[in-house]
Amino acid sequence: MMQEPPLTALSPFDDSIPPFAAPPPRRIMSQKQKAAIVVRLLLSEGADLSLDRLPEDMQIELTHQMGSLRHIDHDTLAAVVDEFLDELSRIGLSFPGGLEGALGLLEGAISPATVARLRKQAGFAFTGDPWERICDLESARLLPVLTDEAVEVGAILLAKLKVSKAAELLGMLPGDRARKITYAISLTGGIAPDIVRKIGISLLGQLDALPTPAFVDGPVNRVGAILNSSPAATRDDVLAGLDETDQAFAEQVRKSIFTYGNIATRIAPRDIPKIIRDIDQETLVRALAGAGDANAATTNFILSNISQRMADNLREEMKDAGQIRPKDAEEAMSGVVAAIRALEAEGEIFLITDDDD
Repeated sequence: MMQEPPLTALSPFDDSIPPFAAPPPRRIMSQKQKAAIVVRLLLSEGADLSLDRLPEDMQIELTHQMGSLRHIDHDTLAAVVDEFLDELSRIGLSFPGGLEGALGLLEGAISPATVARLRKQAGFAFTGDPWERICDLESARLLPVLTDEAVEVGAILLAKLKVSKAAELLGMLPGDRARKITYAISLTGGIAPDIVRKIGISLLGQLDALPTPAFVDGPVNRVGAILNSSPAATRDDVLAGLDETDQAFAEQVRKSIFTYGNIATRIAPRDIPKIIRDIDQETLVRALAGAGDANAATTNFILSNISQRMADNLREEMKDAGQIRPKDAEEAMSGVVAAIRALEAEGEIFLITDDDD
């Protein structure tokens, strides 16, 4: 018969036997600490969080909470995540906070006049990033900032805009003013972010106080856009009439117009290969062959700024194309201009202005 071991060998007080390890009590976390844990987890998973949209005091508090935490055990992390997911599942529908959030949600669904009226009635108290709205405004509304405000303010505005839009606005300025603002951009590197934000809020308040224009573009750009798409004969006839009525307005319209004939004087030679790649070969050949003597300078300019082999091939195709009907030539030249305008809008190329000379 097997003899039972002495009771002392099974005693829980025997140092040779490790005591039962009870799980540590779960940490009690504040709501702020839980928020910091969730943010840390999302960032570690590569989530793109727009934390800069939070009020500044909340950003500061979140940073302090993340700085005070060290290690979180798996049980605590799982409990916080479960609570967070449970809260999310309870939300049926969410609305943006404040007037600006509501207006952002309704963008395009209500008229600009209604937007302006709502902001005026509510008074100006902006809580988001003012530069997001400023950068979305039309160039015509932003131009007075560059012409009337201090050059430093204009420099900050240009630095905040997309390259293509900044270049467009710069081209609308007199040469001297454009040079001063461009130089001032080099002095904006040391400006504190809160100062830039305050300048943005101030500018947005001024811009919102202005009446909403009935047309997005000014009369010069509207007339120029119409004439850009008109046949050459119509365009020349209209401009001749404008010269007789208002020579200054006619000159502004001419500057806003960009046609096939302007390529030689307003496109940099280095941009021609890039433009050629974006144009259908058949369209390009028809444009070159049908341009005629009136646009010979542009045709020669294009052929002179591509490889010799490509230029020779195009000349052969131009000969083979024979006589191009005026209507087909006009359509092909418009296609070349459309490709240039598309590249300009994307910021890939820039049109040369008279002030660049």
